[in-house]
Amino acid sequence: MTYDPARHHRRSVRLARYDYARPGAYFVTIVCRDRVLLLDDPHFRAVTEETWFWLADQYAFVSLDAFVIMPNHLHGIIVINQTRRGGSRTAPTTGPRRKTLGRLVGAFKTVSTKRINGIRGTPGLPVWQRNYYERVIRDEDEMNRVRAYIAENPLRWEEDPENVL
Repeated sequence: MTYDPARHHRRSVRLARYDYARPGAYFVTIVCRDRVLLLDDPHFRAVTEETWFWLADQYAFVSLDAFVIMPNHLHGIIVINQTRRGGSRTAPTTGPRRKTLGRLVGAFKTVSTKRINGIRGTPGLPVWQRNYYERVIRDEDEMNRVRAYIAENPLRWEEDPENVL
């Protein structure tokens, strides 16, 4: 089969000309490859949670808000801050430029994949779907709705068509 850009183009849900490194809150959903229920395993769930928290530890301009790890996906809120965290000796304007949301999600996927594959002895095996869902959270009302969605997500798992247990 030959490449046909009209048929094989992946449509982006990203906002055109939006700077995804700019300060703001972003709702993300990251899904396991082939929607496998990998995160039912407590070891892989723990790695996923540790790596999620690692984002805020690794990047001084990142804060994390509500999140939930489901059997085959993660929902979370990533906040890109205007200034970097740090003590009085750390100037907020020093250091590398903020990463974009996509680069942050990519870092999460890379680190968690390496750790999960180390546990299961499957180097190079994909853990996450290639893309991810994101939504810019525009105001406090939307932030509260997203937080409620995240908190209630486990309650809806029994009815979820992806719950094949």
